[in-house]
Amino acid sequence: MTKPIQPGDIGHLSAEELLANVRDLKKELNAIILAHYYTLPEIQQAADIVGDSLALARAAEKNTADVIVFAGVYFMAETAKILNPGKLVIMPDADAGCPLADSCPEDEFRAFRAAHPDAIAITYINSTAAVKALSDITCTSSNAEHIISQIPPEQKIIFGPDRNLGAYLMKKTGRDMLIWQGYCYVHDAFAETYMVQALAMHPGSELIAHPECREEVLRHASFVGSTAALLDYTQKSPSRSFIVATEPGIIYEMQLRSPSKLFIPAPKDPGNPRSVCRQMKLNSLDRMYLCMLNRKPEITVDEKLREAALKPIRRMLEMSA
Repeated sequence: MTKPIQPGDIGHLSAEELLANVRDLKKELNAIILAHYYTLPEIQQAADIVGDSLALARAAEKNTADVIVFAGVYFMAETAKILNPGKLVIMPDADAGCPLADSCPEDEFRAFRAAHPDAIAITYINSTAAVKALSDITCTSSNAEHIISQIPPEQKIIFGPDRNLGAYLMKKTGRDMLIWQGYCYVHDAFAETYMVQALAMHPGSELIAHPECREEVLRHASFVGSTAALLDYTQKSPSRSFIVATEPGIIYEMQLRSPSKLFIPAPKDPGNPRSVCRQMKLNSLDRMYLCMLNRKPEITVDEKLREAALKPIRRMLEMSA
């Protein structure tokens, strides 16, 4: 058995020692560690699977572990619990929430749906279980366009909660959708002026951007895609230098896969310097160890709510196959 470590002792351990303890505990618990690309490099090193929201949802659905350790933000761990009611789901810090998900309160979304009874709701996975339960289909930035393409053209669509992703999808698909006006503070912080300056400062570099960025930023991008799509693009593109307009945690994996290429974090707007996800960075190696040691914070979902939220997630996975 792994020798117990008290919280006060963790500060004396090196990252390597903490990582070794995490790996030992993973074996004892028969656990799988899932981590998002936006987490810290040491968290990505500890993980069995690092991915975007779609890849992590699939990994949460199909695994033989008894315990799921989810290093991401709350809605991601909550989705894992919805898919695995019989498994223990824990996360390093339960305060790692998602302001985008919080921007769409359950009562307000219910009223929005009631005001448009003839529309179906395609809801971004960056949402609470309660909002998922009020939706018809969940989506991610990886599969949203593909899912929308399967909806009959005469069918009205509500899309939320990210307004920038919704606007991008309307442009890509030609569909007129009713858009919830939420946004991701990380991606919304990128501004056109500073993208233009960065391209001038790094001639020959490609600007690549996540579709949660504002349209004024996206129009300057050589490629727009989900975190996984951005990662794949940097591997395949003949370019040697990229300005990356998404949360900079993804650059760790980009550099691993393409060590000879240069990856430049897109510059922040000095008047809105929030293009790092504070919530993702709450997932630290010491907190991961303690959550595995103590089997908490545990993610729980009321069974009735879980069953309702599972339906749109299942539809997403089926329509993405």
